[in-house]
Amino acid sequence: MTAEPQATTAEPITHILRIDGDRITEGGKPIRLRGIGVAGWLNLENWMTGFPAYEQGQRDALSAVLGPQRTEFFFERFRTHFFTEADAAFIGQLGFNGVRIPVHYRLFEDDERPFDIKEEGFQHLDRAISLCASKGVRTIIDLHTLPGWQNQDWHCDNPTHTATFWRHPHFQDRVIHLWRTIAARYRGNPAIAAYNPMNEPAEPKGEVIGPFSRRLVEQIRDVDPDHIVILEGNRYGNEFDVLGEPVNNVVYSHHDYSPPGYVPGGRYPGSAHLTHVWESADGQSYEHGILLPGDSRDQYFDKSSLERSFLKRSEYMLNTGTPIFVGEFNAIFTGDPVGDTERLSLLSDQLDIFSKHEASWAFWPYKDIGVAAPVAISPDSKWMRRIRPMVEKKARLGVDLWGGRHDHIMDVMAPLKALFAREFPDYSPFPFGSEFLINRLVPQILFAEALLPEFGELFRDMTEDEIDEMMSSFRLENCVFRQPLVDLLRNACARDS
Repeated sequence: MTAEPQATTAEPITHILRIDGDRITEGGKPIRLRGIGVAGWLNLENWMTGFPAYEQGQRDALSAVLGPQRTEFFFERFRTHFFTEADAAFIGQLGFNGVRIPVHYRLFEDDERPFDIKEEGFQHLDRAISLCASKGVRTIIDLHTLPGWQNQDWHCDNPTHTATFWRHPHFQDRVIHLWRTIAARYRGNPAIAAYNPMNEPAEPKGEVIGPFSRRLVEQIRDVDPDHIVILEGNRYGNEFDVLGEPVNNVVYSHHDYSPPGYVPGGRYPGSAHLTHVWESADGQSYEHGILLPGDSRDQYFDKSSLERSFLKRSEYMLNTGTPIFVGEFNAIFTGDPVGDTERLSLLSDQLDIFSKHEASWAFWPYKDIGVAAPVAISPDSKWMRRIRPMVEKKARLGVDLWGGRHDHIMDVMAPLKALFAREFPDYSPFPFGSEFLINRLVPQILFAEALLPEFGELFRDMTEDEIDEMMSSFRLENCVFRQPLVDLLRNACARDS
């Protein structure tokens, strides 16, 4: 562990950030955002805290064994302990000047009562904004889950593989209404760095996202004309041309995940097998922004290829003279000393590239159960001891996209993929082809959902005192630190300040 963060004071935040050309400015002076995502907190993700499948599935499984009242207590104590003044102080001491906080629309609105805003939903967000501001850290509000699901994955609480947000104006109108409410609440507040109204959109036809994004910006500006808005490209932040010409005071953001950092067995420098492949309109094949030189999914990666990938992802920003913001990037750590050292090297090279091209950035995430974050829940904590059987079974079945491996289920996956390739050789569904879809449908949905009742049973008959004590596992003072990653991020913050 590192020393517990000490109380700190910071200069008051007085200026609302603005955009001047390709720079973000503070009081007219250029500033680069050096951020970290306080993820898995107000929008839950399975690999970060250890549950299977999607957020609502976890809530339903817990409610079945704890009842609605104790289930709400369960999540309220989690939210309270997960982020405290000590966390804000630690983030400030590392040199970050921004946090990106993902939030779920259901914090603010129930599906049964659309358009009725719940004031209590702002409690923890307001608390975090205030705590961070006291340490000189601004907040990016990131709407990570939209009603109807804006992409095909679990991290927008999607239990399916389809994004129905784009089909229903009702969902779109609810998001507009919510963002008008958020913008009215934080109008004039310099502690807000930016509004990030839609994480990783993925509209298959690419016809709605452009007009809706412009409408979204206009509606936010109608209420709050000053704060920066961050827009992400289609297909999980990879395609920006569908957004049209750049809009004033808007930052366009991509997410820079490099395959050696998350593909099982990926080496750096070295080769990695590509899993997120798609074909563009011009017939070229891409992997998360990387133009593939041939048909092989096994590609070699080094610092020069990382930079080519970064520049490809940043093409829209470079061509339009707008700021570059890398809203997410990370690497998966497995406990293998050689592999973990290589992935630290990968992150170090990425941070060098961001610095060279004067890009703002936000690492993802701040705290998890030991997968990718600089802060980890202690393996000896009551939380980890309680969920260990689930974590082990999830790993065996490869149900998490992030950090999951399919070594133990190849007797199922290999024949299925071979059959699919033989029977449907030309099928390449949105967003990343057939291999991605098979992985999504079988381990990440079918197997993961089957685990939900088992997850709920882990907490049967727990009292409120036991729940509160278990949730204190998430307090910073009870966590452990991935010190090489902490040091890397601290040094990057110091260099880019």
